[in-house]
Amino acid sequence: MNRVIHPIEQESFRRLRARLDTSRFAPLTRAVVERVIHSAADLDYAHDLVMAEADLVRAHAALHAGAPVVVDVEMVAAGITRQKTVCRLRDAESGPGLTRSAHAVRLAYEDVGPGALWVIGCAPTALEELLTLDASPALVIGLPVGFVGAAESKAALRASGLPAVSNVSEKGGSAVAAAALNALLYHPTSPTEENQ
Repeated sequence: MNRVIHPIEQESFRRLRARLDTSRFAPLTRAVVERVIHSAADLDYAHDLVMAEADLVRAHAALHAGAPVVVDVEMVAAGITRQKTVCRLRDAESGPGLTRSAHAVRLAYEDVGPGALWVIGCAPTALEELLTLDASPALVIGLPVGFVGAAESKAALRASGLPAVSNVSEKGGSAVAAAALNALLYHPTSPTEENQ
């Protein structure tokens, strides 16, 4: 099913590209950068985001082959269109040394096992917990926001060597994390789709 692109979205991307030359990026990297910038109206993401095209190519294939998508909060899930997601935050409980977000990651991993795409846009502790598991993710979109632990958790993600989309600064959030996943969802899976 083809996605119908609203004229306002088309104009927004035209204006974005008029202000920022994204042609230097590889195709999937460009898709992620542009969609994240579009979601936040923040051109600085072009220099703040960190990802590898080869990781995105593999994640794109996994996503379109049906790999599960796990999110840390319902706000991320609400921003992801045309894709069912797993969020276990409602079932999670905090405990000594364990936040609800971290427990939700454990519960979700029990549901999906290895090979999922993880989209974390809110809780640094969710990202930290994911890094303790042997989750073998297809991709981790680690874009939690905040002044406590966000930048540190994203640095730990990059140091882990896992396939990832992250950013260097403290900014992030549910909207940009969902946008990064949507970029992979919307990107064509075949050359014939690129002209549609």
